Amino acid sequence: MQLALFDLDNTLLAGDSDFEWAQFLIAKGALDGELHAAMNHGFYEDYKAGTLDIHAFLDFQLAPLARHARGELDAWHAEFMATRIRPIAGDKARALVRRHLDSGALCAIVTATNSFVTGPIAREFGIPHLIATIPAQEGGRFTGQPRGTPAFREGKITRVEAWLESMGLWWSSFERSWFYSDSHNDLPLMGKVSDPVAVDADDTLRAHAATAGWLQLSLRA
Repeated sequence: MQLALFDLDNTLLAGDSDFEWAQFLIAKGALDGELHAAMNHGFYEDYKAGTLDIHAFLDFQLAPLARHARGELDAWHAEFMATRIRPIAGDKARALVRRHLDSGALCAIVTATNSFVTGPIAREFGIPHLIATIPAQEGGRFTGQPRGTPAFREGKITRVEAWLESMGLWWSSFERSWFYSDSHNDLPLMGKVSDPVAVDADDTLRAHAATAGWLQLSLRA
């Protein structure tokens, strides 16, 4: 039995789905572009440095969902997929996923970006399981708060292990396991699999992968 886990943003996608969603909302006039850009830049610098406060970031990331009805958000998301996501979901990434699916591997996307944004993207890739940060809901509307453990850094391990346990599985259930990621923030989960793969990696992950002898590859055109 095999397990294949995929980070999403800047790994399977040649871009960041959360950033693209914000740009889409700005174009719709649903988000203040100048204010968002200033705040997002600060969070992104923290992310690159490995010092991101995930809870503060999620308050920022999820707030726009709480300001709109679910029906409006769903309609926007269909347009978002067509205009922002499919153009950055490249053939190499799709082929990689297909190889693992065709081999019979248990496949999942593991991403800190919320499940409203990423659920349709997982379906676009044909990946049956999504482990993402969950936006809380009340009365059919998003609250702007996360529910449960965010799928970020060590939280990815917590969420993946809970998912495996729900199926009566564990790391030892798999002859081989892969995790594909671009970010040093994913080093905790990469350390749990037999075959960590650095994909179009940031400088820190690239150096770590070279020292550890991990496979490195590019999924860009």
